[in-house]
Amino acid sequence: MKRRVYFISDGTAITAETLGKSLLTQFEQVSFEFTTLPYINSAEQVATTLQLIEADNARQDTLPIVIVTLVDPELRKQIQQCNAFVVDIFSAFLAPLEKELRSPSVSKAGKQRHIDQNHHYSNRIDAVHFAINNDDGASTREYDEADIILVGVSRCGKTPTCLYLALQFGIRAANYPLTEEDLDGFELPAQLKAYRQKLYGLSISPQRLQGIRQARRADSRYASMAQCQREVRQAEAIFRKAGIPFIDTTRASVEEIATRVMNAAGLRRE
Repeated sequence: MKRRVYFISDGTAITAETLGKSLLTQFEQVSFEFTTLPYINSAEQVATTLQLIEADNARQDTLPIVIVTLVDPELRKQIQQCNAFVVDIFSAFLAPLEKELRSPSVSKAGKQRHIDQNHHYSNRIDAVHFAINNDDGASTREYDEADIILVGVSRCGKTPTCLYLALQFGIRAANYPLTEEDLDGFELPAQLKAYRQKLYGLSISPQRLQGIRQARRADSRYASMAQCQREVRQAEAIFRKAGIPFIDTTRASVEEIATRVMNAAGLRRE
């Protein structure tokens, strides 16, 4: 079965996409085609959106699913009139919250974006710069300022995890790659020993690591199964010897890796 899904929002549509896709992943027997329509914030834009959905209806045997995060109640009413299965996220949650808080909602778009323009937004941008400046062991001079330092072999997910932690949560994350010299000596690099309490290890299955490296440097020693097996085995031995906690990233998304690292390290979300 195939269903068309529209994410409609007066903002970036990230909330609609995140919540909507989380719900839809529970239906493995259905194939979904996604269309995201952000910054729909006027009656004219809603009318154009409805025309798009109606045109899609004419070509499909099943109704599209429309997941909406529009703050304006009048625009939400317009969307609810379309010939589709509509999931109105704000309608589902705002009324109960208004009752519980004994206060009406402001029904004003862009409130989250306004909040982010304060110090939280600035912290996130600074954290991204920090992650870039301290990527792949390029420099250790700022490690005193790091909230966490990810350690692992090359291509185990350190860089994307650091950037995600920075962009989403304002966490200053550095990462350090274990080189062949480190691995052969089964010792934590000297420049990391002063920051032991900030270290967190990432590991990965040799099979997955080989697949990633093969796409980067096909048929090289770097991408050979023997090299991947050796590096993973030696890295985990170093983690255990130094008492560094670590997780296996083989089947985890960047979001999952970041969340597990934050929970284990006690890092606070902004």
